Amino acid sequence: MTKEQRSNKWAFLFYKESAPDNYLEKLEEIHVPFVLSPWHDKDINKETGELKKSHKHGTFYFDSLKSYSQVSELIKDKLNGPAHVEPVMSPKGMYDYFIHAENPDKAPYNIEDIESGCGFELDKFLVQQNSDDFTTEVIDTIEQNDFTEFEELVWYARDNNTALLGLIIERTYFFARYLDSRRHNPKRIEKVMEEQEGTTDGHD
Repeated sequence: MTKEQRSNKWAFLFYKESAPDNYLEKLEEIHVPFVLSPWHDKDINKETGELKKSHKHGTFYFDSLKSYSQVSELIKDKLNGPAHVEPVMSPKGMYDYFIHAENPDKAPYNIEDIESGCGFELDKFLVQQNSDDFTTEVIDTIEQNDFTEFEELVWYARDNNTALLGLIIERTYFFARYLDSRRHNPKRIEKVMEEQEGTTDGHD
């Protein structure tokens, strides 16, 4: 890889033993959105079988293209980290690596321990990386609240879970069709009418 390769997303790592205690403050001083993995303190070196030094993986999200040397200098200067940095090809892949989501052979890490700063939208990022799980959550929400109108779903998400709102907007077509299908489902209409009749009978 040439040292002059340029990207607006760069991956880096730093070690607990050499990083400053106030590493989050140091990163905030750069004024660039960033996200950090949990401390990787259970990784095993496959060749030696020994525990690797505790470290964090991170990603910078720059507004413009930066070179290898520019980002490398930042990490050395602010975090006493290794000079080696890499352009991020896949934010999804980076996220999976943060917590070892797709690698059962490696020690798993807690999603709750992911850190971020400088305006990085962590909630939105997590929804995007776990969109299948969150799609299921939205479907469950629709069923539990018996929503049939897209507006009901949007208002619910706005008041209760703004991270889901982004996914709903992104997949408007799917959720709108799903709600249409529920509204016109003969079985559901029949069930609602039976429940209404039961309520009416109860008042007699």
